[in-house]
Amino acid sequence: IEFIRSYYYNKLELTRFSSSVGKYVGFTEYGVRNAEYWNNNPSELSAMKAQKEGYCLHNIQIWYNNM
Repeated sequence: IEFIRSYYYNKLELTRFSSSVGKYVGFTEYGVRNAEYWNNNPSELSAMKAQKEGYCLHNIQIWYNNM
């Protein structure tokens, strides 16, 4: 299970957080700047890492039961 949060503008992906990587990755110049800023903020990274347990693992049983 992987938690991914992507930020888009005009159908262009700027930045993505992936729980398997554990940090933000930028895909444009603006996205790289945002990723560097967010990666230097330990509370932001820990909040995103906690989303895997809070969102994905909490709902996985519900999703599998409905299939």
